Amino acid sequence: MMWHFFTKRSYTLWAYGGAALIVASLWYQVQVNVKINEWFGSFYDFIQVALATPGSASAADYWMLMWDFGTIAGVFIVVAVLTDYFTQHWIFRWRQAMTAHYVTFWDILHDTEGASQRVQEDTLKLASLLESLGVGFVRAVMTLIAFVPILWGLSEGISLFGIPHILVVGAIGFALIGTIGLALLGIKLPGLEYKNQVVEARFRKALVHGEDDADMMAPATVKELWKDVRTNYFKLYFHYMYFGVGKWSYLQFGVLVPYILLGPTIIGGLITFGTMQQTVRAFSQVENSLQYLVNNWTTVVELLSVHKRLKEFEQKL
Repeated sequence: MMWHFFTKRSYTLWAYGGAALIVASLWYQVQVNVKINEWFGSFYDFIQVALATPGSASAADYWMLMWDFGTIAGVFIVVAVLTDYFTQHWIFRWRQAMTAHYVTFWDILHDTEGASQRVQEDTLKLASLLESLGVGFVRAVMTLIAFVPILWGLSEGISLFGIPHILVVGAIGFALIGTIGLALLGIKLPGLEYKNQVVEARFRKALVHGEDDADMMAPATVKELWKDVRTNYFKLYFHYMYFGVGKWSYLQFGVLVPYILLGPTIIGGLITFGTMQQTVRAFSQVENSLQYLVNNWTTVVELLSVHKRLKEFEQKL
């Protein structure tokens, strides 16, 4: 089954021990992002002083700031690379568990439409997509836990239209608008993606059989199968086109949101350059985490399609 990896005792160490290690690494990476955010505040304050009063900043302090960033980023790179390497092995073992289970019951499953594709490709896709979305979701939650208090503190005394802590309120509100709006805009995509997998499987099956039986590749048969593939792809492209217009318009406007909310504060000269940069970066971290579904909607669509195919596959068992 799809979840055999998490229920069979022989996979327990990899399934749960591996997941715990990945989560711990993600938490560490979030803490490094917090340190980098603090570094940017100090760095830009230093730049502001150095540019405003020539000769007031020392070269030693400047290069020490460079060294501090290099130290933080260097450790982050090592941890991120090792985590990605371990995660790849973790995904493969999940795929291995699914494949072993389906092959065991191949006498029951072999006549299912696209059976070979479901075992070979869909198991890999399911594990990879769930890992990608799962890791991203955990990272988003951890980022919120780490950065919301920071943004709350940085927005102390900053209000707009009488709303206190407007940066936190604005990040939550803007993310909700985008998530709900794009979910409604892309509501047809999961069904189209599933149908796309069906027509692709039929065309591939004809090609595979055609290797042994040329009659399976009769022009009329190929033409009809390819027509279904082309029609569905063109329909899918059209729906992704208007979804893309909504998504990218929303994300591009989002670049201006923290500056709009900080407008009166910046115009009034009530904030230093370094604090502004630190605040904008913290806002972006919170906003991007809240926009998790917005940024990953196409991946969610593909996951829903793959899950539906494997769910149908398992109904025979």
